[in-house]
Amino acid sequence: MAKDLYEILGVPKTASDEDIKKAYRKLAISLHPDRFATASESEKKQAEVKFKEINHAYEVLSDKQKRANYDQFGNEDGPQGFAGAGGGEGAGFGGFEDILSSFFGGSFGGRKNPNAPRQGDDINVKINLTFEEAYSGVSKTLRLNRDEMCATCGGSGAKDANSIKTCPYCKGAGTVQKTQQSIFGQQVVQTVCTNCGGKGKIVEEKCVVCRGNGYSRKEASVKINVPAGVDNGMTMTVRNEGHCGRNGGARGNLVIAVGVALSNKFKRVGNDLYYDLAIGYYDAACGGDIVIETMKGEAKCKIPEGTQSGTKIRLKGYGMKVLKKDTYGDLYVIVKVETPKGLSNKQMKLLKEFEDSLSDSQYPQIKRFKKTGRFGK
Repeated sequence: MAKDLYEILGVPKTASDEDIKKAYRKLAISLHPDRFATASESEKKQAEVKFKEINHAYEVLSDKQKRANYDQFGNEDGPQGFAGAGGGEGAGFGGFEDILSSFFGGSFGGRKNPNAPRQGDDINVKINLTFEEAYSGVSKTLRLNRDEMCATCGGSGAKDANSIKTCPYCKGAGTVQKTQQSIFGQQVVQTVCTNCGGKGKIVEEKCVVCRGNGYSRKEASVKINVPAGVDNGMTMTVRNEGHCGRNGGARGNLVIAVGVALSNKFKRVGNDLYYDLAIGYYDAACGGDIVIETMKGEAKCKIPEGTQSGTKIRLKGYGMKVLKKDTYGDLYVIVKVETPKGLSNKQMKLLKEFEDSLSDSQYPQIKRFKKTGRFGK
């Protein structure tokens, strides 16, 4: 259960805006980084968590609309849980990250090191397969445009080693200190050096090949093996085939969205296939073996005597290949019995003689319909 925001700040629900502001200021001062200079990492972490709580409570309760939503619905975003109207009256800060960066200077946890290795971005592509390729699996070669580390400068972006200089503003530290005003008075905070972006070094002469980027866009060919059994809408991830990383970081990934064309014979449902088989009046009445085409080649489908239209016959193991397994789904043959048209007088006479020779027991469905008004079991 979420903690009550009023309890976090230690004020009653009837507290005024000024009471809320005073309570927040008092708690924030108690969590100032100077008070934790000699504290353990565990204590610093607890202080950071506590500060996040009081900052969130203050952001909500100092905003009239958010506070009204919270009092009525228990959620600052209102009954629907969507984003609220934004910063209203009394919203003194832009959020926890702003507080840490501007007031505390990132003392709890600090900023991300701009010189740390960073993984490259992923590349997203789509491939279209035929139904047969999805059934059997296929190898394809994809041509991509991706970022590659500049071979000339080795990713530094500099013309040569002599072109890389220590930043004169931060003296190589990557950070600078500045004084700013806050609700607690003047504070000396540490911020990222804007001259070098926190790297501590600047490039005086850029690499003429990559123009200082450290990488360039090149065409590449990647061979992929699509496994048998993939389905439309699936994605595949090929590791380390995306854009190059920064500062020695690993490559991103190649993310492939798979599209599979429909078959003009089979309908796929999971790993099973469905196939409509049209047969004549004689085959439906007398039964027999009919040879049909499957994804594995020709196979015999046994039609039982007296088969009705819509009957489903299962051929085990003749369905789709199960992805990453040495098994197959099933093939379901849906029988469609066609009634003959355009009969000659002779044919109609023979058919009438045949019809008259049948008993009610040979038409169980019709017999049931005449008795109950319902067709079927």
